[in-house]
Amino acid sequence: MNIRNQIIEPDCFYHIYNRGINSGAIFLTIDNYNFFLNKFSKYLNSVCEVYAYCLMPNHFHFLVKVKSKQELINSEIKFKVDTKTGLHTIENILSKQFAKFLSSYTQALNKVSGRHGALLESPFKRIKIDSDEYLKNLILCIHQNPTSLDLDFKTYKFSSFKAIVSENPTHIKRNKVIELFQNKENFIFSHDKKFNLSEKFITI
Repeated sequence: MNIRNQIIEPDCFYHIYNRGINSGAIFLTIDNYNFFLNKFSKYLNSVCEVYAYCLMPNHFHFLVKVKSKQELINSEIKFKVDTKTGLHTIENILSKQFAKFLSSYTQALNKVSGRHGALLESPFKRIKIDSDEYLKNLILCIHQNPTSLDLDFKTYKFSSFKAIVSENPTHIKRNKVIELFQNKENFIFSHDKKFNLSEKFITI
């Protein structure tokens, strides 16, 4: 199945990622990164839980768990969910929220930078996570992404690693992530080994 068109199911984990058109930059300033994360929270926190993320100059990665049908119905936005087909399926709800999020960010960046047109490839890409091992390794790979630019991922500002190891308030599902690794010490230790998910982890 084309990973761009994979059906999105409730209560499942997905690797959501995308890059700039022609691998162009999507973040031009530090404010852009922060604005992007704020927009993500606005449009996606009602639809999914975030387990890990990393923003790089020309691409991004998110590991999310889609909320259940009942959670969507009971959310503050109160989505109308249809289990059959049409505009209100789980897939269309998540896709619609992502579209709003990415469109809002693109319009804002275009305005302040004087550019025009699309910023990101479309549609956004997604891969369903099919095992706990894959889930854990994906968290490691996402956090280690900055090493591709010879940056220290443990101090990198725009990933979830620091939020998970700190005690500061966060929207990241810190406790659930740490439970996957048994404890915080093992979470940190596990990151000391370089991981590669081969064909399943799509390098952008």
